Amino acid sequence: MRPCTVTIRRSVIADSPFPAGQSAPTGPETGTFPALYAEDLCVFRGERLVLDGVSFQMEAGAAMLLTGPNGAGKSTLLRVLAGLRKPDSGQLLWHGESVFADRAAHASKVAYLGHQDALKPGLTVTENLALFARAGQGDMHAALEAMDLLPLANLPARLLSAGQKRRTALARVLLANAPLWLLDEPSLGLDANAITLLGQALTAHRQQGGLVIATTHVPLPLENVQPLTLPGASDSSASPFYQQEDDA
Repeated sequence: MRPCTVTIRRSVIADSPFPAGQSAPTGPETGTFPALYAEDLCVFRGERLVLDGVSFQMEAGAAMLLTGPNGAGKSTLLRVLAGLRKPDSGQLLWHGESVFADRAAHASKVAYLGHQDALKPGLTVTENLALFARAGQGDMHAALEAMDLLPLANLPARLLSAGQKRRTALARVLLANAPLWLLDEPSLGLDANAITLLGQALTAHRQQGGLVIATTHVPLPLENVQPLTLPGASDSSASPFYQQEDDA
């Protein structure tokens, strides 16, 4: 199992999960930083505390599964990890460097899949993927084959089923050639065969040293995965800050 440790606290005054004076698990003891390191990430939306002291670290090849009720902040955490939303407190490091010191540089290391497939209906599958193939210098044929899209390559996106659109969006993730995959409900709309293809892609990515962080409400084809359950508003009795939010 690839090293991956997580901690989450329930109030803004809780102790840090790491020893006093130690901001990251690095230095003479290890000589290296973890690939991805988060410490005490807190995010407010208005006056509502969405994420409360989330901490974890991941080495190359690790996978983390984010679970929790609707409103727990899973999608918010993915956006923070993608560099799209700066946390209100805490730190997020990629190989020892702050993600927010250069967001553009971090963006090149991330393949982000949201709830929306974001396909242009008038363009074919290949045309929708072409920009990502150029940006990430990915192998178009390999990505189409991996998601069983070769027979659909010249079909306009408007004619695709929900599952076929999702597979096209997943092919876009492959084309990004990014080490960090952030996947929000990646199995949405997929049938059993497509979920098998997803599992193969996830395994191959991890075998090459890539990281996977995914949200889900259903089982995903991920082995040796570290779960991180965000408690959400249903466990709010421990903190007056927790309220329901419209976030998966």
